[in-house]
Amino acid sequence: MKKYIITLLTFILTISSWAQVESYDLGEATNVASSSNNFGTSNEWLLGVRNRLDVMMDDNLLKTSQLGMLVYDLTTEEVVFQKNERQRMRPASVMKLVTSITALDMLGGNYDYRTSICYSGTLAGDTLRGYLYCVGGFDPMMTRQDVAAMADTIRRFGISRIEGMIVADLSMKDTLSYGNGWCWDDDNDRLIPLLVDKKDRFLYAMSEELRSHGVELDITFARGKVPQGCTEIYMLRRNINQILQRMMKESDNLYAESMFYQIAANSSTNPGRASDASGAMKRLVYKLGLDPTMYTFADGSGLSLYNYVSAELIVKLLRYAYQYPEIYSCLYPTLPIAGVDGTLENRMKKGKATGNVHAKTGTVSGVSTLAGYCRASNGHLLCFAILNQGVVKTSDGREFQNKVCEALCK
Repeated sequence: MKKYIITLLTFILTISSWAQVESYDLGEATNVASSSNNFGTSNEWLLGVRNRLDVMMDDNLLKTSQLGMLVYDLTTEEVVFQKNERQRMRPASVMKLVTSITALDMLGGNYDYRTSICYSGTLAGDTLRGYLYCVGGFDPMMTRQDVAAMADTIRRFGISRIEGMIVADLSMKDTLSYGNGWCWDDDNDRLIPLLVDKKDRFLYAMSEELRSHGVELDITFARGKVPQGCTEIYMLRRNINQILQRMMKESDNLYAESMFYQIAANSSTNPGRASDASGAMKRLVYKLGLDPTMYTFADGSGLSLYNYVSAELIVKLLRYAYQYPEIYSCLYPTLPIAGVDGTLENRMKKGKATGNVHAKTGTVSGVSTLAGYCRASNGHLLCFAILNQGVVKTSDGREFQNKVCEALCK
């Protein structure tokens, strides 16, 4: 009788263990036993992390707010954990992952932002009678020092007097100064293709720098499109990786919108429109095997109230980036590091997640998000997306995400 009871208990425990594992829809996942050289260790870790995350699903935060979450093991190519992963939620600044991965996939890591200076008219001696065109490429890093370098080049080109017009060519994008769905009471930078120190003062800065470099001006300002046949005097190039650093580490919204419009301008003939960039993003979604009509991309930064993504989409994008070294090598170094730098500098400063989690944060009113990569204690590389929505305090969402990351890194 005793032997029979022990056998029965063993059978029940075995069935229970199977049920726990099989309750997750692993979809395209491969079996742990066939994909790991260390079956015992990997299986123990997998069951352990699932148990830890299961317990967290009873967190008080989730009784009054929504969660969309997916964790994927890039080493074994299987789903580790999922919860409402297909729920449509606002991404906040995790939207910058959609923007950056789309841009790197479409434009490549060698892509340059371009701002040029050219002229048309007659150059009689050292006097230009005609038009000096400043052609904007939406470079958010443009500084007064850059404008000074342009003025110096114009003077060394042999021009010491300009009679005519200095023209701003803003044709690389539409005329909208703010993103669709941005809150009217937010203090956001204007989306102008010619900025200096993030301000719409480029032509004034150019005229002041020209005068300080000894160029006499008898001019008016205008907006227009550079005609064919103009003579180029100067071209400033800024690599996309320089933009990515501040865009991702510091979550700079202007930098993200400038990248959004690089996508737009390269998706159609000028001017680039938000719908052009959104269309490019949806084409990538289709390539990932998801339904593009399920998602809404209104801007590049995540400020818009109209953006809707899912944890499944974000993880698919992170997986896609990882599969292509030319994308991953540009993206990964720009992600904030837990307890070290960027928007994660003051988070997860102690524990296994410190220096381990490389992820993009997101925060707008009622929304807190986190998505990126980390390495588990078994050596496997994971990618994850945690979308908290409807939270009263965004700090509660951040605390929940921190605990999830610590659980993943154990």
